[in-house]
Amino acid sequence: MTATATAKATATDTGVLEAMLAHHEALADGVARRVVAVRVAAERHDRYETAAAELVAYLATEVLPHAMAEEHTLYQAAAARRDLADTVAGMVDEHRTLTALAERLATADEAAAASGGAEAIGVLFAGHVARENELILPALAADAEVDLAGLLVQMHRLTEAGQDETPVDDGLATPDAEAVLVRLLLGAADQLADAGHGDAACRLAAEAWAAVRLARPELAVQVTAGLHRLVRSATSEPVTLSARRPEPGGAEAVLDVRALVPAQRHEKIFATYGALVPGTAFVLVNDHDPKPLRYQFEAEHQGTFTWDVLEAGPTVWRVRIGRPAQQLRAATDGAEVAATLGR
Repeated sequence: MTATATAKATATDTGVLEAMLAHHEALADGVARRVVAVRVAAERHDRYETAAAELVAYLATEVLPHAMAEEHTLYQAAAARRDLADTVAGMVDEHRTLTALAERLATADEAAAASGGAEAIGVLFAGHVARENELILPALAADAEVDLAGLLVQMHRLTEAGQDETPVDDGLATPDAEAVLVRLLLGAADQLADAGHGDAACRLAAEAWAAVRLARPELAVQVTAGLHRLVRSATSEPVTLSARRPEPGGAEAVLDVRALVPAQRHEKIFATYGALVPGTAFVLVNDHDPKPLRYQFEAEHQGTFTWDVLEAGPTVWRVRIGRPAQQLRAATDGAEVAATLGR
């Protein structure tokens, strides 16, 4: 490698290291602020459940997915070095402990237990981040054999994909980490619902469903069941029947899922939606209020579907679900591309 190439590589690694350190700082600050919120709520004898649920949700959606991505990238590279192998093993153990503490906080049934659990999470995570920043990252950045920029790209892909594939058993990954994350998310959603934030609880559960629906259908079924339970706590909104009616003898397909078992209904519905061309729709016929389905559509297809209630019970519900015209899809695609380029 020439001196110029070496200088460029060093500058790149320096920028990558700074980006990683900044992200760690943001995560540590996010945890610390939520820990304080739990402690303050407990001290003021306010409802601590909301603050605890927000901390659990932050761990489940931000911190733990980042931790799992690290184990498949940074930690594997660090474990290959004899001087860092023991450190990496300890860091992996801390990930396990953090997961256990989050699960315990999600089920805390009194303010003192929630406050103590949150404090334990805060202390552990602050020390964990400091050790990563001081021991692992500088060593990897200084190692000419390590492609730090490439590892960062892999980490982003793993985190953003929500670990769509079950992690391989490489000795570092958490067994069934996705199941752990789903359990944490549902626990956080239950606490949000108990604290009077039913809509937020349903949105959180729907986002978990969107993350695991295709890769882990058995987990998606668990989330769907939880969402049907949570939706009873959501804000009740008056139903306005659509003035639009299907054209007599029109081409709109009718999908009656009443004869299907619950596990098959949502997959059939989403497959039917996926086959729509822009500007068309189908009419869903169901035997219960499809409100959980609406949350799931918002989580997975926000801005790219229409929802018109044609009949609202008490024994039959009919909803026209459509795909907007092409120009609306194109506008959405343009916004998504712009957002991606701005990352």
